[in-house]
Amino acid sequence: MDEPQIIIRTQDAEDVAIYDARKAPLATLPADLSAIIPASDSFLQALRKWRGKTQVAVAEAVGIQQGYLSDLESGRRHGAPDTLERLARVLDVPLDWIAR
Repeated sequence: MDEPQIIIRTQDAEDVAIYDARKAPLATLPADLSAIIPASDSFLQALRKWRGKTQVAVAEAVGIQQGYLSDLESGRRHGAPDTLERLARVLDVPLDWIAR
């Protein structure tokens, strides 16, 4: 009778670990970034504002058009992996903050 309880507890622990791993990036956001998020239209826009950069400056540094960055921020478009990598590098944030 003890075996089923051990299996259930192990599965519960695995579920908690998976949940924690998925929430970890959000839990580690700097407080000043967290304060900007509610006033922003998207997380990407919040990251850009947090870094004090304009759309034009970020777009030029990434090598994309400002309108394309606007589309990424609004969710109208989803960036290619290499574009997201460049965005993360320009904004100096982990890629998983961008590629959500």
